[in-house]
Amino acid sequence: MWTAIFLIACIIAAVQMYKAKQRADNGIIADKEGNERYIERSDPDVQREVEHLRERVRVLERIAYEANTGSGRQSREISREIEALRDNTDTPEATPDDRMSSESPRRED
Repeated sequence: MWTAIFLIACIIAAVQMYKAKQRADNGIIADKEGNERYIERSDPDVQREVEHLRERVRVLERIAYEANTGSGRQSREISREIEALRDNTDTPEATPDDRMSSESPRRED
């Protein structure tokens, strides 16, 4: 009879240990009072994404800051001038041959 009680106690203990391990694997732990809560886990993918987003925010902050400084205004002015020059070079200019033919007097018959 004592053997049966001992075996039942061992089985109950094993089941309790198995349940505790399963909960821990799923991120649930219990404190001394038996209150269960989730464990905060760090996921490497999430950490990598957070660092990537932080870097993007730093870049955007730098862009926003530089846009409102004197050097930022100067950079924008230079960019506008470059774009204006590019727009001027996009239009075909008259070649010297074209100019000569347009400057030569026309003969009227």
